[in-house]
Amino acid sequence: MKRILMKLLVFSFLTLVLFSCNLKEGAKMETITGKSNEIVIVIGKEVWTGQVGSVIRQTLAQPQSSLPQEEPIFTLINVPPEAFINIFKTSRNLITVKISPTNTNPKVEFTNDVYAYPQVVVNIQATSAENFEELFNANSEKIIGFFLKAEKDRLKKTYKDVHEKTVYKTLLKDFNIQLYVPTGFKIVKNDSNFVWIRYDTPQITQNIFVYTYPYDSDSTFTLKHQLGKRNLQLKKNVPGPLPGSYMTTEMEVPLDFNILNYNGNYASELRGLWRVENDFMGGPFVSLAVLDASRRRIVTVEGNVYAPKNNKRNYLRQVEAMIYSLEFPSQKINDKITNQLESGN
Repeated sequence: MKRILMKLLVFSFLTLVLFSCNLKEGAKMETITGKSNEIVIVIGKEVWTGQVGSVIRQTLAQPQSSLPQEEPIFTLINVPPEAFINIFKTSRNLITVKISPTNTNPKVEFTNDVYAYPQVVVNIQATSAENFEELFNANSEKIIGFFLKAEKDRLKKTYKDVHEKTVYKTLLKDFNIQLYVPTGFKIVKNDSNFVWIRYDTPQITQNIFVYTYPYDSDSTFTLKHQLGKRNLQLKKNVPGPLPGSYMTTEMEVPLDFNILNYNGNYASELRGLWRVENDFMGGPFVSLAVLDASRRRIVTVEGNVYAPKNNKRNYLRQVEAMIYSLEFPSQKINDKITNQLESGN
């Protein structure tokens, strides 16, 4: 009898554990709230208005580069700890700050999906205001990159889940690339090596350009070469509203140019402002040029925005997420070529 009772107890315990696990696995987290590129910062009002808050604002609310008008990298919202209730806990981007001499382990911690999905959270623990400033400054680039990547990844997932299939199929067939843009984008021009995809409203226009050319040498990935190719393609393919007008690059403001590894491929990114020659139109752009080694070509995908009466940061980040959805169906071959080059075989 005791053995039977013991077996029943063990069975009941295991059933309870399995049931609890299933509940946990099946439970759905709340969906994130808040606007894109907003960060809720949980910190006391007095601390926020003091040196600590100033350090945070100088970094996270500094002007975003390559925009025609000044806009902050992020929009910051301060919430005191006593007001940090459920309505704020589901915010898409969170920073919590705890400053106390009893903090024995000062640190900057990066976490995901604490209260909602897909959420990113940075927890900062410091012993003093001076210690906080040291920690924050040492990790500032990582913090900015963490939130920027989260925003980009959310948009990329949204566009991949629900995208304009006509555009996707055309780019796959004619350019042998995969690219995801939201529904509503239309192809307005498609030549052998250049395609123009556009989304229009009465307030804004978002453009995606895709063009390719042969890969000749390493000098391809220099600012001079990329800029020359860009201006040549735009003059040929993107006319302005007046006779003799065409899109080009604004050279009166600095350009941001960086070399990067894009999904294992050699690549460069160019950011700046575009303008229309012989007209007064202009706006921001971001351009990604990627080596497609298996086809010995460069694939350039650019996103740009025209929104003369609106802020442009969020619109630009939308097209940025689109161009960074670029994939090559032949990526495995590219990886093999890259590995052979790196190994010297």
